Amino acid sequence: MRDFRNLEVWKKSHEMTLAVYQVTDGVPKDELFGLTSQIRRSGVSISANIAEGCGRQGEAELARFLQIAMGSASELEYHLLLSYDLDLLSELEHDRLIKQVTEVKRMLTSFIQKLKADS
Repeated sequence: MRDFRNLEVWKKSHEMTLAVYQVTDGVPKDELFGLTSQIRRSGVSISANIAEGCGRQGEAELARFLQIAMGSASELEYHLLLSYDLDLLSELEHDRLIKQVTEVKRMLTSFIQKLKADS
């Protein structure tokens, strides 16, 4: 069992989730239970699945939860694109968050590959 708080990928995803909450605070309130909620949930899901995987037994279980986190990262990426296209996010906000999502996805991919190589 690993301590998720020591993983760089978890730290980056948590930082990204905090940024997602900060940016979505400015979204109109009529979107609070729609797209804003989806954006926040997919952001939280990334960090939560990394943490849950660390609490499971074995590398295969951890890799499975990292794959789920990867799916949530792709979902977040789409929600950010949609929010930008709907003029709910500025170009600067969108680009900054997409850069963070891309970095987290890269880190997840590397971690998953390492786990598979070690097994």
